[in-house]
Amino acid sequence: MKTAHDLLEKKGYDIQWVAPDTTIFNAVKVMVEKKMGAILIKEAGKFVGIWTERNLLKQSIEPEFDIKTARIGDYMVTDLKSAPHTATVVQLFDQLVGLRIRHLLIEKDGEYIGFISKRDVTRLALIEKSEENEALNEIVNYEYYEDWHWKQSSKK
Repeated sequence: MKTAHDLLEKKGYDIQWVAPDTTIFNAVKVMVEKKMGAILIKEAGKFVGIWTERNLLKQSIEPEFDIKTARIGDYMVTDLKSAPHTATVVQLFDQLVGLRIRHLLIEKDGEYIGFISKRDVTRLALIEKSEENEALNEIVNYEYYEDWHWKQSSKK
């Protein structure tokens, strides 16, 4: 079964982040450029928060919110969720669905080595299922049954 490590091998280990004093406008520009639904916030070499497109939706209706002046550090979510690099696709799905989140940091030896989304996990699960189906189709095909014969008993 594929793991978070396998996912990061395909996707890459690059983690996009901004500093807490970055304006939300500038963070959104990075997210749009990199085609991301979330961005991490890093301060003094440590990830301290996450901010997502859903946060933008919620905050944009607040009367005092101004995307061009609001600092992401004032609006970020600080309860970061992570999974070990050995977590399987099923375990990743379970965590994402169970916690009702869309993004997870991946951890190895006490450090964050990557950042994945629910979409990444879904894609990996589909690839895994396709590979399983192809393997099963190779085993169970017409030729297999064509060459498979019952041996007649010689007893009479």
